[in-house]
Parts: sequence; structure tokens; C-alpha cells
Amino acid sequence: MYSIAELDEFIAIPRVTALRLAPDGGWLAAAVQTVAGEPPKYVTSLWRIGTAPGTAPVRLTRSAEGEGGPEFLPDGSVLFVSKRPDPAAGKQDAETAKDKAAVWLLPAGGGEPRPIAAAGGGIGAVATARHADALVYAAPAFAGTADAEADAERRKARADAGVSAILRDSGQPGRLRFWDHDLGPDELRLYAAVLPAADVANLGQPRDLTPEPGRALEEQHFELTPDGAAVVTGWSVPDADSGWRDEVLVIDTATGSRRVLLAGRGLDFENARISPDGSQVVAIRSEHDDYDRPGDVTLVLTPLAGGATRDLLAGFDRRPVSVAWAADSAAVYFTADDGGRCPVFRVGLSGGEPVRVTADNGAYDNLCPAPDGSALFALRSAIDEPPTPVLIDLAAPGGPPVRLGSPGTPVTLPGSLTEVACTAADGTTIRGWLVLPAGASEAAKAPLLLWVHGGPVASWNSWSWRWSPWLMAARGYAVLLPDPALSTGYGQQMIVRGHDQWGGNPYTDVLAITDEVVARPDIDAGRTAMMGGSYGGYMANWIAGHTGRFRAIVSHAGLWHLDQMFGTTDGPPYWRRHWGDPITRPERYLANSPHLHADKISTPMLIIHGDKDYRVPLGEAVRLWWDLQAMGKPARFLYFPDENHWILKPGDVGVWYRTVFAFLAEHVLGEPWQQPDLV
Repeated sequence: MYSIAELDEFIAIPRVTALRLAPDGGWLAAAVQTVAGEPPKYVTSLWRIGTAPGTAPVRLTRSAEGEGGPEFLPDGSVLFVSKRPDPAAGKQDAETAKDKAAVWLLPAGGGEPRPIAAAGGGIGAVATARHADALVYAAPAFAGTADAEADAERRKARADAGVSAILRDSGQPGRLRFWDHDLGPDELRLYAAVLPAADVANLGQPRDLTPEPGRALEEQHFELTPDGAAVVTGWSVPDADSGWRDEVLVIDTATGSRRVLLAGRGLDFENARISPDGSQVVAIRSEHDDYDRPGDVTLVLTPLAGGATRDLLAGFDRRPVSVAWAADSAAVYFTADDGGRCPVFRVGLSGGEPVRVTADNGAYDNLCPAPDGSALFALRSAIDEPPTPVLIDLAAPGGPPVRLGSPGTPVTLPGSLTEVACTAADGTTIRGWLVLPAGASEAAKAPLLLWVHGGPVASWNSWSWRWSPWLMAARGYAVLLPDPALSTGYGQQMIVRGHDQWGGNPYTDVLAITDEVVARPDIDAGRTAMMGGSYGGYMANWIAGHTGRFRAIVSHAGLWHLDQMFGTTDGPPYWRRHWGDPITRPERYLANSPHLHADKISTPMLIIHGDKDYRVPLGEAVRLWWDLQAMGKPARFLYFPDENHWILKPGDVGVWYRTVFAFLAEHVLGEPWQQPDLV
């Protein structure tokens, strides 16, 4: 049993992040993060989780570098990616491969893992075939290099010269960077290999399936057909209207010939999945947002051989998030946000109204259908439960999920969870979750924290390690987690309500539901604060300039100057089509940019930002800080030079929470400021 009340114990709880089901359905390979090393860091290892309830989890791998990305071969062997050193490598080879991820194989019958594939720039994702000893992996290579030797020479020459520069030109469209890392100077390629039956450790020379891909494979999902004859992959191409769009290609693994399977102007096709019988492909299709309207999202089905594409969710007013095929290839399971949950649905290939499979408050992902069709295994989380492997009995849809033995669970919570709702001025129902600390009552009113989610097209429906309301409840706060305009799970119209007015309906929605909650007898209306990250940080900055009702505001990775941010983020073309050109069409920027209201800020603010944040660049926080300083506004600035949009190192996570605790205690509880240790 793990306690959420103590910060250090909370940080150390093992975290299940991914699941893969063995071919025989007998166990799940789970990727689990734990804290290890000096200084401490999160390290991922592989665990065996039995599919029979009551089975204790077993750790399979251990190394200082960690292991992740598990995929099964047909015989039950597990492939994984790791930077662990090869014990059989010579000194020079070991030094060359240092800090570069390779593909390792853990035999089905047990034994020590051994490396089976490596690349000069390291290996990223791996895909295996359902019925063949074949694999495809993604690895970076320099443009113009024909083989591994030429790529190694280029890497060595750059390293010897001390060169890290990246040159791009207008003939190479695409992102310069993504979230927290630069893209280039090398580019991802796909490589195919067959595992010889006699010597699985001797792959020979893998086949380069995608020479000279440019930026087409960045952040793309790919899968092998069951027989290993082809790979289905996402492929990013230039788009005149939006900068780029994502298509789906089929690439022959023997010849490298490729054809486009799914594509359309103004459309992205993502997360393509091949049916178990190898005949069909299902993918998530997203219309691009534009200035006038947000795009819709649905599931489409098409034959692998090519042919007509069908919308499986016509008339279904929810956005699919993840997808998996039923074992008999006759239906598709998918998840979609829905009213503060993210349940599992089932839809047949003929379409029709999707059937909801889960009826609880959970948010599901990592769907793994059992090979006999009897069950669905998944990771389930909720506002009040961390991600936990579960079994869903498909013979009794809607029944409670069965928890499987897992590291990191169960946990004890210092409070309770309830739903709240109100009606906005336009008649829309605004709902949310309210976390109440233990003992909150009319006689012991709790101070309130309003937390606005990021996205902005997202929902509060699952567990959060980075924004845990339970750590706040342990310190006596109630926490309101609302889903205002722009939130998913309430239909397309809820997103339309905020599309062109980030500071309009979303703002009035969160204030309306806050009014509803502070009227409760167990809430202290005189002691309230507001927090948010990313878009929630935007809302923190907007609220600061539009009301003085809160005693304190915490803005993490918040947008401040929209013109500045939309031109320096990692994806400017998206914002340009959504908001228009700030020079020729500035109306939306002028109506919604928080920086234009800096002079009205009176609430003390805590600004938090990481320097490696490329989604909301550091300049937003720096400019906010100096704008507040120039006007004599009360503020503190917690700056992380080597963190990104998320604060990920255990030590920094501790500093983040302790600084927030101290700031809120100072302004909400009236306690003296106590600067956290180590900052």
C-alpha cells in the first residue's frame, strides 16, 4: 500500500507506462518507471504481469540505463530498446555505442537478454510481425549516406570537429524541433530485418526501407503486417495550407517500394493499425483546425490492398484517442473522452452506433485484446487511481474491471472525489471533479484551488503524476478540476464554443463552476487560489489580468504574448492557420493575448518554466516576469534550466511541489514564506 500524503513517497511510487500482451495471452509485458541512481532519475524496466487475477508481478530486467518499448516475437520472446552496454563488446565498440539505444532480445524460455540490432545514432521504436520472425525499427541516419559505414564516418567527422550545427532550407519543410528536442541534422529511417531461425543474434545487414526520407518519419507510428511482408507507417508531407500533413504509407519490406494508403489535403491520418488477418487498416483521421472552425476527429477503415475508405464513427460526437483490433478482425475497440471519463467502445466493421464496453469512471489506454476474444486487457487510471493493468470481461460489458497484480498499487488517498456541475450563461452544462480533503465540513471549511487543464483540447479524466490534486488534499486544500469550453468529451460544439475566444467562454466557464463550488458549505470562499499549466498556464495569466478574486495564481509553462509564442513554438504553421497572420489579421491576438492586461494584475503570481520547453518557449515566462517587474507586481519565478514542458527529474519534481506548497501557504493560508531547500 502506497501513501499519497507524503511527497517523497509519492515521487517514488512505481509507475506503469505501457503494456503489451504475449502471443498466447498468458501475460503482459509492462514498462514500469521507478526512481534509481545518484542523482536520482526515473528508470524504466520491464515487468511480467500475469493475466490471471491474483498473480504477483515479476521484474524481468535491471540496468542503470533502463529498458522500454517491449514487443513480442511469435514464439513469446520479447524485444526491447535499451542503452545498456553489451557485455560481449570490445572496449572500442563499447565506447562507440555508449548512450546509444540498441534492440535487445529476452528469450521466451528465460535467460539473459542479448543485443540483436544497433545503429550509429541509436534505435527508437521497434515493430514486430504477428506470424513471422521479422522486425522493423526506426533509426536516424545522415542524408546522403548509403549504409551504416558512411553514416558512422559522418558522425565521427562531426564529433571530431566539434560540430553540432544544423542547416535547414525551405526545401525541407517540417518542424525544427519537437517538445523538448531538436530534429536533425540526421533523419529517421525505417530498417527491416529477418531474424534467422538458427541464430537470432545474427541479423545480417538490415534493409533500408526509406532512403532520403527528409522529416517524413518524425514522430510517426508504424506497424508490420502479420506476415512481415509490409510495414504500414505514418508519413509527414508538405501541405500548402497547413505546413505539413500526416499520410499513411505501405512499404514492401523486400523491395522498399511504397504506396500511399490514406491521404487528403487538410487531413491527418494517424495511429494506423493493421487487422490481425492482415486485410484491413483502421486509422484516426483528424481534420485540420482552421480560422473558422475546429476540425473533427473520427476513425476510418480501408483495405490494406487499397480501395474505398469508410468512416466507422459517422454521427458519433466523440473523438477517438486510441484504437485496437478485436482478435477476429471483425470489430475495433477504441477509447474516447466522454464526460470526464475515457471509456472503451466497440464498433463493428459495418459501422453503426458504437457500443460502450466500460461503464465506470476510468480512463483507458494501451488496449490489448485477448487472442481468444474473451477479454480485453488495458491500463486503467482515474482521477483517484494511478494507471493500473486491468482485465475487462467482454462477455459482460459494463461490468467492473478486474485489477491485475501490478507494481505501484494500491494507493491510499487523503480525501474523496465527487462530481460537480453548473450551467453557463448560454445554457451549456459545465462539469468537473472536486477533490475534497479528509475532514472537510461546514465546521472545517477547506480552502479551494482551481486547476485548469492544458491542451487546451483535453479533459480532466485520468490520474496525473505532475498535477496531483491529492498532494494538495493532504495539505488541507480542496481542488476543483473543471472541463470548460475547449474540453473533449462533450461533443464538437464544446470545442467550437472556445475555438476563437480562449479568453471568452473558457474563462467564464471556469469562473461559473468556481462560483458553484465556493457556495458549498465545506468550502472557504475567502481562501481561494488558481493554478494551471500549458493552456492552463495561459488561463492563469488571463485570469490574473481580469479578476482579483484569487489570493494567489501559479502559472506553469503559460502562454503570455500570443504573437511571440505562436512564432517561436515548435509548430508555428498550426497556430498561423488557427489564429491568422498576426500582421494582416491581428484581431484574435489582440482579443486573447494575456500580456495586454498586465497593468490590471494585482494577484501574487508564481511563474514556473523549463528552458527546454519548445512547445511553450521559455521566452513566455521571461517576458511575463519582466513585465511584472517593470510594473511592480508581486511575483516569484521558479526556473528549471534543464527541464522541458514537464518537470521530469525526481529532485526537480520535489522542488516544484515544495515551492508551490510554500507559495500557496504564504498567500492562501497566511503562513510565513518558507523557501524550499536546495533552491
